[in-house]
Amino acid sequence: MSDLSQLPSVDQLLLQPTVASHLDEFDRVHVTTTVREVLDELRTAVREGTVKAQRDTLTAEATNRLLARLDRHGSGSLRAVINATGIILHTGLGRAPLAPEAKQALQEAAEDYCNLELDLSTGGRGRRLDHVDQALRRLTGAEATAVVNNNAAAVLLLLHTLAAGREVVISRGQLVEIGGSFRMPDIIAASGARIREVGTTNRTHLRDYEEAIDADTALLLVVHPSNYRVAGFTTEPDASALIELGRRAGVPVAFDLGGGTLRGLEQWDLPHEPIVTNSLRAGYDVVTFSGDKILGGPQSGILAGRAELIERMTASPMMRALRCDKLTLAALSATLNLYRLEPRALQQALPTLRMMTESTEIVRARAEALLAQLAPATQEKLGALVTPTTSQAGSGALPVEELDSFGLACGEGHAQELARRLRLDDQQAVVGRIAQERLVLDLRTVRD
Repeated sequence: MSDLSQLPSVDQLLLQPTVASHLDEFDRVHVTTTVREVLDELRTAVREGTVKAQRDTLTAEATNRLLARLDRHGSGSLRAVINATGIILHTGLGRAPLAPEAKQALQEAAEDYCNLELDLSTGGRGRRLDHVDQALRRLTGAEATAVVNNNAAAVLLLLHTLAAGREVVISRGQLVEIGGSFRMPDIIAASGARIREVGTTNRTHLRDYEEAIDADTALLLVVHPSNYRVAGFTTEPDASALIELGRRAGVPVAFDLGGGTLRGLEQWDLPHEPIVTNSLRAGYDVVTFSGDKILGGPQSGILAGRAELIERMTASPMMRALRCDKLTLAALSATLNLYRLEPRALQQALPTLRMMTESTEIVRARAEALLAQLAPATQEKLGALVTPTTSQAGSGALPVEELDSFGLACGEGHAQELARRLRLDDQQAVVGRIAQERLVLDLRTVRD
């Protein structure tokens, strides 16, 4: 039987000199609660036999855990991470890293008051979306725009405003599941609209939409396959034909781009993705897309399109629940301003675009430099070597595209343990990926 009597009491731990000194810094209730949590953990460890049931050992272990816990609570659980996964837009790691200009704008908005909803010229009430609307209209060619907290929210607002209580016609092959297990059918249901599926998984014709439209039809919705591709025996109606069908029927046609890009990616030798401007020029009434994917900004969802429809959405009570705060708008505004730059300058200004287009020679040089920083004995112990690998855009952007890259491979035979140690490093958390029983640190997503 385990000897739990050897565990120190709460009071005994609070009297430890290194613990007592923290009572001047932290609230006593907070420290006492943390002590009880640590003792509960050690009680379990003693029962399981993973910690020796000796008073001195348990007291020292409890003190060390308590101090570490107090320090960690002080800094919070959200911490900077080196992304060595090779996934540029990694949802688990916060997607797009911001440009320096966006970080500066965010910091200024956070530290000071700002004219979020104040018109400085008149002293009257302003409109928070005005801080990004002009730039978005200029970049997309839209009559009007709106911004909410992510693209799922943008689609939800679109559907709730234009189609609640009525039918949304959508191809069966576009009823996608996006990140975090959010499915398009669930979003449509949550909006209060009803799904009218047409076509099949791989083939949907214009006549399928024509036959589905009736007096209850509120919207034709097209969803771009941003996180998958269907290849082979496939058919979908031409965009211009579908838009013309909507015009004849008096039904708006919306396009959920998912990722969305404001510039043609081909100029940087990347695969084609639909450009927001071209989609609106084609005649879509509303286009929705993300601000924190290829665009390179903070988490946000953007709606662009006909003024009449956008104004209905911004007037909806749901808009208040989904609206962005001053930090998001500040970072997004600064990011949008970078799109005034010519292509080469923009490529360097946006971290996301720079990582996607950086040459393999530069990435390899970075990997070799990292290897050179390791002592020869450490290189040998880890079996570390520079190796070719492949990176990905991530977060549904360019889903079938792999980017040639280089990384540091190490830890063969104990890759999982090495990966865990790097993730939990007190100084700097590092996240890599396991491939062929080795830990690979992909240098495409590691900045100098």
